[in-house]
This record gives sequence, C-alpha cells and structure tokens, in this order.
Amino acid sequence: MTETRRALITGITGQDGGHLTELLHSKGYEIFGLIRGQRNARREALVREYPYVRIIEADLTDQTSLINAVLTSQPHEVYNLGAISHVGYSFRNPQLTSDITAKGVLNLLEAIRITGQQETARFYQASTSEMFGGLDYNRPGTGYSEDSLFHPRSPYGVAKLYAHWIARNYRESYGMFVSTGILFNHEGERRGLEFVTRKITNAVAGIHLGLQKEIVLGDLWPKRDWGYAGDYVRGMWQMLQHSEPDDFVLATGETHSIEEFLTLAFAEIGIDDWRPYVRQDPEFMRPAEVDILLGDPSKAERVLGWKREVDFPGLVRLMVEHDIALRSGELTPSTAER
Repeated sequence: MTETRRALITGITGQDGGHLTELLHSKGYEIFGLIRGQRNARREALVREYPYVRIIEADLTDQTSLINAVLTSQPHEVYNLGAISHVGYSFRNPQLTSDITAKGVLNLLEAIRITGQQETARFYQASTSEMFGGLDYNRPGTGYSEDSLFHPRSPYGVAKLYAHWIARNYRESYGMFVSTGILFNHEGERRGLEFVTRKITNAVAGIHLGLQKEIVLGDLWPKRDWGYAGDYVRGMWQMLQHSEPDDFVLATGETHSIEEFLTLAFAEIGIDDWRPYVRQDPEFMRPAEVDILLGDPSKAERVLGWKREVDFPGLVRLMVEHDIALRSGELTPSTAER
C-alpha cells in the first residue's frame, strides 16, 4: 500500500498557497498549513475554503514553533511560500521584511535539519524575479535565466536573494533536496487587492457595475513578464517530483506594460480609452523602480516538461470576469483576499 504524501505549506493563505493547496488535494496529499497565531484574520476563511487542511500555528521568526511544525507534520514535501511579498511595503518595513522573508527561510531549513527530516523532506523555496533588478547589462535578449547576475532594487528583492542563496547553501552543504523556483510575476483571481494587476481588475469591475469612478495608480510604464499563478504552482510541484534538486525560472518569455494591462482590462467592459478613468499619484511610486522583467523559462520547459496554459489576454479576461462576479455578489472572496 502506497504511503499518503504529506506536505507542509507556509504562506498557505496567500495566492500561491491557495492554488497549491487545491493542486495537492487533487493528488491525494495530506496537507498541513502553517499560519501565524490563533487570532489570524484569515483562519476562519481558510477552514471554510479548505476544510481538509490541518492547521499548525507557527511563525517563521520563531524556530521552536517551526521545529514543532516539522515534527507534527513529518512532511515529504515542504513548500515555503511565506514572506512579506509586496515590494512597496518592503520599503516601508524593511526590517520586518528581512526577519520574515530572509531569516525565516534559514529558520525553516534549520528546523528541518535539526529534526533529522532532511533525509526525507524535499524543500521548495519561492524565489523571485525581483532578485534580478531589471538592469539591461544583466539581461540577454531572451530574458533572465538561472545563470543571470542578481541586482535586487528593493528590500524585498534583497531579502529574497538571501533566502535564495541560503537555500542553495543548505542543498550544497547538507545534501538536502532543495529546489528554488525563480518565479516571474504570476497573477490570478486569488491575487491580493494590494497588487497592481488585481487593483486594476477589481476597479474595472467596480466601474462596470457603477460602484466607483476611477483607479489611482503609480507608474504605468514598467513592463513585467506576467503569467497565471495556477500554471506556476504546477511548476513548483514538478520541481519536487524531479529526480534532482535544482533552480528553475518560471516565466512566459514575453513582457507587457501596465498600460497594456489597462487596455485589455477596460476592453473587457467595452471601454476603448482607459485614460479618463485612471489617475496617477506619487504615493504609489517606488523609490527605485524596476523598468522591465523578462524571464527565460527554457530550462523548466526542457527539464521538467513545464508549460504555461493561460496566455496574457486570457489572464486579464479571467481576472476581470472573476472580479465582476465577486463585486456583484455572485462569489465569496477567497482566503487570499481577506
């Protein structure tokens, strides 16, 4: 009889955590979700949305709680998705970003090592394209790959770079099965409302329904490699099923500006010119902006057989349709939105 696979997920209440939970449940996993504190505002929604998840209270800044979480779950796979994940917020709270996004990864890896689970547990670290920094001298024509130089331009990017390197260090020093996914921007219906793509589609839905008149944004010219979160979470799982641990870029290989996103989103509600509905505010402009992020996913496609299924127009359409249904009362918000 085959043993049921057990997975421990940090950041389970976020966008990727929700997609991953559904994917692993469909594959028959026993899922343990790590959340912070008994008064966590998202706990009730998590229980309602995923009643099959076994909740463990722990904190990435508290190693004792992480040791207990590992001992309780005895995981075959650990997905570290927990982080302060908003770039703008990281400028306002750089120390908290460092404590959770950077040092939290070290704490979790140490918990696995101390408990002796490194022999059986495969570890996924959620790295990010923000580690590259978007500098032209660092980006070949085909986009950033696993071998490109890093030059992060935010406290979030710096913290993620530490996490990326400490994860690789534990793979090389202790022989742990540690794979990192350098994921470019991935969006979807579960994206938090503080992120620009979801802010746009939520507002477009509100304008369509007569609930608001405008969107207030920062810079509109940055270009991003935008894909669908559900596709990228499938890639995370594929990394831990591969025979060898490694680093993989997940991306679409194409970029689009925020203006392009606006154009497609407003077109979904029959508006050709979005400019009368958008106001720019310096409050939403970052001290150091990344101009362009373009990824090269060829290694993941070749080695893992990973391939995205949702294209850019399909992503925008999916998000706008979801938010119209949500704001009209036809849907209940997901855990990640609460």
